[in-house]
Amino acid sequence: MMKSASKFEKFAARSWNLLNEGKPFTPIFTVGTMVFFHLGDFAAGISDFLLAALIVLPLFVLYFVFDFPLFLRNYLWIPFVVFIIVWPELNINLLLFAAGLYFFFTVFFWGTFYYHLRIGTSWLNFSRFWKLVLKNSDSTSGNAQEQLPKIFLLLSVWELSYTAIARETTVPLFHIALFYGFVLVYTFILHRYLFDWKPKAYDRYTKDDGPEVPENGLSDKVIVIVIDGMRKERFYEANTPFLDQIKENGTEYLNMETVYPARTVVCFSSMFTGTYPFEHGIKSNMVYKLGVHTETIFDSLRKVGKRGRLLGIAHLVDAMGSDVETVTAVMHKDKADTNMLARARKIIDEQDPDLFVVQMIGTDQVGHSRGVLYDDYIEKIEEADALIKEFVQWLEAEGKMENTTLIVCADHGQADGIGGHGHLDEGERFVPFFMHGPHIREGQKVQEKHSLVSLAPTLAYLMGAPYPANSRGKVLIDAIKARKEETQVE
Repeated sequence: MMKSASKFEKFAARSWNLLNEGKPFTPIFTVGTMVFFHLGDFAAGISDFLLAALIVLPLFVLYFVFDFPLFLRNYLWIPFVVFIIVWPELNINLLLFAAGLYFFFTVFFWGTFYYHLRIGTSWLNFSRFWKLVLKNSDSTSGNAQEQLPKIFLLLSVWELSYTAIARETTVPLFHIALFYGFVLVYTFILHRYLFDWKPKAYDRYTKDDGPEVPENGLSDKVIVIVIDGMRKERFYEANTPFLDQIKENGTEYLNMETVYPARTVVCFSSMFTGTYPFEHGIKSNMVYKLGVHTETIFDSLRKVGKRGRLLGIAHLVDAMGSDVETVTAVMHKDKADTNMLARARKIIDEQDPDLFVVQMIGTDQVGHSRGVLYDDYIEKIEEADALIKEFVQWLEAEGKMENTTLIVCADHGQADGIGGHGHLDEGERFVPFFMHGPHIREGQKVQEKHSLVSLAPTLAYLMGAPYPANSRGKVLIDAIKARKEETQVE
């Protein structure tokens, strides 16, 4: 039986996100590289080193504030080229040392050692992982095309300042300040005029514009199965007879859009609060302040005496707190979803929640460790199909599907490279989403674009609970039969 995530694992997951998420990784890696490279120089004191660090601090702040998502990362080399033109005497050994450390960390430590210990990938995974790192497009430390130009520029400015201070020559503070001004203006222009693909947020609350929630709701229970990281067109390519049957006999949303940034904890927070990161407060997998800042669907259900549970891996507790049943993420990739659904049966047996959400993680794990454009990824989607079939058949045998709505979706897709997701590259933005049950229209294909923030208010509508206070999503009313009586007549 699958173990719950321990306190140590929750702490370790949060700590790992410091190295996994791109924003904290950049300063941590840069500082670590400088310290290791100059370790032998500290015998005479480190005051010069720290003073030089203060000089480069504004550039650290700028790179932490701005994302440089997707193709904007290509423009990161321009400031570095300008720096080389103005200060051509680079410390090549430092940059080569940094590049070596970076690829050792991403390809061998992360892509091979870490994934072998956590999910059982081969010790030879580095033979593929290096290619994934070079083409990765997401917001993690594994995005070489974003991280390397940032790291090279930070190290070069720091080294320039440190060398001048150590040699007691004049630090070109005025010219460095002018250079910072150029980088700031350049960065602002790029993000102001080229960063235009972030999804448009709904500007009104569901409670003001949404339909009146039916008294007592429509469904006695709702089961939500989230296949983490399932890329939409790869799902269509896979052989998934059971999921195909569910979506063909229910309602499928053909243009269901995830949120930005498309990181797992962000997406789950948006799906179950009905609103966006600027409001619920979860803006990456690195959660600095635990807990969403708004009501969740679980809070709404409590108001009408109903109960919801979310079964997922450790870091979801950072957003949803005690409404999450955490499970260990340290398990072989071929056992993860089998164990997850075994734990799901146990929760339903023992707790019988009105809303039950389960996160299947095998597809996402393989996408990150092996890439999404290989057969390994398709095989995980097909495995998920077979496991979901067994799970639903068990629910039916237990009498749990008589007046139950089943929703199957992904929280985000995955792009090329190491299963990248975050900045809404191709393969990330639109996700599979379909509903099935006695109150769901059959054979319906909805072309209109919708957002995953619509999940929470739709759950509230189906279950007779008030909309979460800050929910902005639109109820997916075109999937729902007009009246409860309509299904009874049929």
